[in-house]
Amino acid sequence: MSETISCQRVREGYQRAREELLSARTNAGYWEGELSTSALSTATAVMALEMIRRHRPDDDHSLDSYIKQGIDWLATHQNEDGGWGDTVKSFSNISTSMLCHAVFHATKNSINYASVIVNARQYIDRIGGVEAVIARYGKDKTFSVPILTHCALAGLVDWKTIPALPFELSCLPARFYKTVRLPVVSYALPALIAIGQVRHHFCKPKNPVARVIRNLSIQKSLKKLISIQPSNGGFLEAAPLTSFVTMSLAGMGLVDHPVVKKGLQFLLDSARPDGSWPIDTNLATWTTTLSVNAIEGTLSEFEKAPIRDWLLNQQYKELHPYTSAEPGGWAWTDLPGGVPDADDTPGAILALLNLRSEESGTELSTEVRTALRNGVKWLLDLQNSNGGWPTFCRGWGTLPFDQSAADISAHAIRAIQAWLETDSLPEENALRTRAAHAITHSFRYLASVQRADGSWLPLWFGNQHIHDDENPVYGTARVLAAYATADRRNSSQALQAIDFLKSVQNPDGGWGGDATAPSSVEETALAIDTLLLIGVERNSPTIVQGLNWLLERVENGSFTESTPIGFYFAKLWYFEQLYPIIFSVSALHRAETDLKKCADGNLRLSLEEEDYRIMNAQEK
Repeated sequence: MSETISCQRVREGYQRAREELLSARTNAGYWEGELSTSALSTATAVMALEMIRRHRPDDDHSLDSYIKQGIDWLATHQNEDGGWGDTVKSFSNISTSMLCHAVFHATKNSINYASVIVNARQYIDRIGGVEAVIARYGKDKTFSVPILTHCALAGLVDWKTIPALPFELSCLPARFYKTVRLPVVSYALPALIAIGQVRHHFCKPKNPVARVIRNLSIQKSLKKLISIQPSNGGFLEAAPLTSFVTMSLAGMGLVDHPVVKKGLQFLLDSARPDGSWPIDTNLATWTTTLSVNAIEGTLSEFEKAPIRDWLLNQQYKELHPYTSAEPGGWAWTDLPGGVPDADDTPGAILALLNLRSEESGTELSTEVRTALRNGVKWLLDLQNSNGGWPTFCRGWGTLPFDQSAADISAHAIRAIQAWLETDSLPEENALRTRAAHAITHSFRYLASVQRADGSWLPLWFGNQHIHDDENPVYGTARVLAAYATADRRNSSQALQAIDFLKSVQNPDGGWGGDATAPSSVEETALAIDTLLLIGVERNSPTIVQGLNWLLERVENGSFTESTPIGFYFAKLWYFEQLYPIIFSVSALHRAETDLKKCADGNLRLSLEEEDYRIMNAQEK
């Protein structure tokens, strides 16, 4: 028996997905996307507004409508089990459920939403309450302490049960943060200051020395907080982080503090018409680089130029006031709350290479060449001593977002390798030698963190159907791409990883986050794209069945349905409307390019009779 996928079918699928992606561009020519609405963001934003409302004159009702709409939205989107997930497609979790439950109490809505509150309380008790929150995050207090603070402000948690955060350490120069080992990750400095202060305000330490030190540190740390707040008020462009800071200061009565005023304005500006808030404002730089790299070389010069100019403008040219990052990196967004990181910087480097002008051939303009060189140097300076790359800060701490990560390291390798393949100038020789050594060092790191089954785990993506929210399919696909780019296809690590991806393909032809997860467009497209890139035969059962699954979704229009696979800070789930479209375009573009090499115009698969029978039964 045989199954045939024609070149025409792949070409039509690619064109349909590509047109969908191109239609999502802004008027300026780049992509902004749309992040999922978040119950967690909505709960924290409403709490921040409530803390401000409490300290305003009784006749000031300017925040009432925002608070009411937010509460109404939360009540409408409670899950059947009584809890809430981070997105409307997410399973309930203890963190978001406690935040949502608390805000109903804080806003005194216990009568109007009695059943909502009762069901939420039952869910929280069933899962384990405060102890479950602490257990979920372990030693990392970046998110567990803010959750408990939120609940304490609502009157549901005793301040004494909340660990004190040493906000006085924020008064030290940034170069000492690694030495003092702060109990939060690098990006959470605003929370350390604000939440540390509100906890100190309501529950001062018994130790008189600690009490004096913290009292003396209040004003200095608040000045630090002012200095690192973005111009639009949003820390990291994130409603939760901005809300935690705002509610903490407002809860102490500092409603007229400049940080609170700017934080409030950010929250009001980012509220959605339905009363909800997203997890972050946008991922414009990230979605744009992903889109450009998916389409890879098929844009006209008229389309390339504005994107290229826009991306060049997003590169940081000065020392970052928040993380003290050196110039040269890119953040995930074009907005002032962004922070340069080691995932968006490689994406931008690859995109600029794909956006080179056709008129100049392989030549790079002076501006682009300088930007690429600075971006590569920024990445090399960030590389950890173990060969991997962290997200934000080199060796800042031992917590996840400051440690080396396989998916980020692989992305850095791909970008640096692509830069090494461009024409060199004499003044770049030393940097190129350093870059080549960095790649070799990073592959040693990747080999050391590969799991026994051949997979790698990503830091920023997960799957809610998998134990511990892992997503080895995403991680393995991203790392394998680096092995392909660096021509290490036949290494033992690559071969093991290929076998892993093949072994977890679902019977329906698609992939989920692992063998036990339902197939999704995002994960299926990533697996196909990477397996083709690494050199798996285009007429193999794995590729044909995967392509058939993906093409069916494109043909019936369901390929635009997003899956919550994205992790934001502290494992906050999100989905992005452009991810399934971008990943589909990339996979089908690669498949179409590969199929053009096929002499008879068809991709044929010989199947055993039993395999065909199973597939046929599933289709029926």
